[in-house]
Amino acid sequence: MELLALPAFTDNYIWLLHDGAQALVVDPGEAAPVHAALDAHGLVLAAILVTHHHGDHVGGVDELRDRLKGLVYGPARERIPEPFVPLKAGERITVLGLDFEVFDVPGHTAGHIAYLHRPADEAPLLFCGDTLFSAGCGRLFEGTPAQMHRSLSQLAALPGDTRVCCTHEYTLSNLRFAAAVEPANRDIRSHVDWCEGRRAHDLPTLPSTIGHELRINPFLRCGVAEVAASARAHGAASNEPAAVFATLREWKNQFR
Repeated sequence: MELLALPAFTDNYIWLLHDGAQALVVDPGEAAPVHAALDAHGLVLAAILVTHHHGDHVGGVDELRDRLKGLVYGPARERIPEPFVPLKAGERITVLGLDFEVFDVPGHTAGHIAYLHRPADEAPLLFCGDTLFSAGCGRLFEGTPAQMHRSLSQLAALPGDTRVCCTHEYTLSNLRFAAAVEPANRDIRSHVDWCEGRRAHDLPTLPSTIGHELRINPFLRCGVAEVAASARAHGAASNEPAAVFATLREWKNQFR
C-alpha cells in the first residue's frame, strides 16, 4: 500500500491510500486534488473515510460520488453528506482488504471519530482528522477540555510506531507553542530544524508517530513536570493532567 498526502486549500492534507489499482481517501475537503491523483496513478476510488463534519473535510464528497465505486463512511453522531455508513467506537470496517478500527475522539467536534489500521508487517496507520496534530491538537469547537483530554489519552496509548496522519500542516506553528511551554526540550528544538528543512522544499512534515508526539507534543505531556509548571504559571488550578490540558488549550488559543 502507498500512502500519499494530497495538499488541499492552504494547509489541509487529504490522505490517499492505494494498492496500485484501488484507493481510499480520507477527509476530501475538495475534490480536485483527489481527481488529479486518481488520474495520475490510474486508480479507482473504492471508499471515502470521513472523520468529522467540517466543510474542509467533507466539501468534496458529493463531487467525488460519480467516480466512487464503494461507500462513504463517517461519524454516526454528525451530519455527513448522505448517503454514508454511520460509525461509532468499537466498530470495524474493511476497505481494500484492510481492516480499520473506529475510535470515538470527541473534542474538536462532538462526534469526531478516528480510524486505525494495524497491518501485519508495517507500523499501524492512524487517520485522526483534527483531533491530534503534530505538536498540537484541534481547537475545541464543540467538545469540552475533559473530552479532548480523554480522546488524546486514548490515542497516546497506541503503539509508539503508529503513523499519525492528521489533516493540517500546522507543525511549525505548533512547535513554536511547544517551545514556549517546554523551553528546555531538545527534541522540540531538533524537530523544528527538521520541519523547516522539509517545508523549505514544500514537503509535508507528516505523518508523525505516536512515539515522537509523546516527546514533543505538550498536549500529550500534561503529566510532565515542566509542562505542568508552565500551565500553573498560566493559571492552571492544579498539576492534574486534565487541568493542565485545559490551561494549555486556552493558552494556545491566544498564542501568537
